[in-house]
Amino acid sequence: MGNPVSLLFLFTILFPTSISCSPLQQDPELIVEEVQKSINATRRNLATCGTGNPIDDCWRCDPNWEQNRKRLADCAIGFGKNAIGGRDGKIYTVTDPSDDDAVNPKPGTLRYAVIQDAPLWIIFARDMVIKLKEELIMNSFKTIDGRGANVHIAGGPCITIQYVSNIIIHGLNIHDCTQGGNAYVRDSPKHYGWRTISDGDGVSIFGGSHVWLDHCSLSNCHDGLIDAIHGSTAITISNNYMTHHDKVMLLGHSDSYTQDKQMQVTIAFNHFGEGLVQRMPRCRYGYFHVVNNDYTHWEMYAIGGSAAPTINSQGNRFLAPDTRYKKEVTKHENSAQNVWKNWNWRSSGDLMLNGAFFTSSGSGGSSSYAKASSMAARPSSLVGSITSGAGALRCKKGASC
Repeated sequence: MGNPVSLLFLFTILFPTSISCSPLQQDPELIVEEVQKSINATRRNLATCGTGNPIDDCWRCDPNWEQNRKRLADCAIGFGKNAIGGRDGKIYTVTDPSDDDAVNPKPGTLRYAVIQDAPLWIIFARDMVIKLKEELIMNSFKTIDGRGANVHIAGGPCITIQYVSNIIIHGLNIHDCTQGGNAYVRDSPKHYGWRTISDGDGVSIFGGSHVWLDHCSLSNCHDGLIDAIHGSTAITISNNYMTHHDKVMLLGHSDSYTQDKQMQVTIAFNHFGEGLVQRMPRCRYGYFHVVNNDYTHWEMYAIGGSAAPTINSQGNRFLAPDTRYKKEVTKHENSAQNVWKNWNWRSSGDLMLNGAFFTSSGSGGSSSYAKASSMAARPSSLVGSITSGAGALRCKKGASC
């Protein structure tokens, strides 16, 4: 098998990236099929470490990762790089997958761990499926580390990060999340309160800061897979594999909520995969660095926004759907062109396949993107290797992950 660079060079020659009405043009469905074959073959043949992904290369080559779990906290990049989670606390092992009481959780459960005031690095004793009774409301300085077990948060309300900081969530399968609420839920050892109906997100960040979501697999939730609103900032969303969902990621509460103007989010090394429709992400206000992601499916658009967000797209790979009128990566929402033409959206070094195109706007000066730049982008030709391990990993003790 050739390396990803040579594969992409070959496909660039063989398969034109624009669609025309000429009868000599290749069938768009065949183009998509061939490119998908190359992507999947590349993923199957890549090593687990030394891929050029700076997060993974920081820890995955270590066969003693299980004894050095907290090293992960030093591997973050982007705007959420200072999230330390439970690095300075004790290891807590989840032994009980039940969640029978959201007000008085039992020791050994996940809920008991996340509400504690002290920092904790939370791991799992074995594979488990956790169906939460209500939202899992996290306290500050917590890491949920799913490595070494196959952990699913599914079939009930999911994770809420509300007005807390320093959260790391790594290695979980989060799917089929539902609404919760109209119930009392504990959020610290000394406090519980009445919760109204929740949105049903996979991960909801509400006024949170210094948050890092890494190597999770997310799909099929009631509202968003990952939403960050109400003044949330200093967030990195990396190495996740997202599939089978409509409104994938909302960053910014509403066009009228101006407190989101300081929001900074890095979206890096993720794989946006099959069955996704839109919002990868959808941004309002704020500054967003979308870097080295692999977009292999969308039905409406990939990246969109309103209320003048600054979007810096660098080194991504965009594979457009074969439908002629769905090739555009971007969607400027809720405004006329004479308004959105001033929003700072740029594409730099992105690889556009099968007719994909990005509609840039704004002044184009590099100084305009200073607050939306959080790390150095790798060449888009390396996206296949960089994102080859996206999603929850199957790490085994005593071997590199």
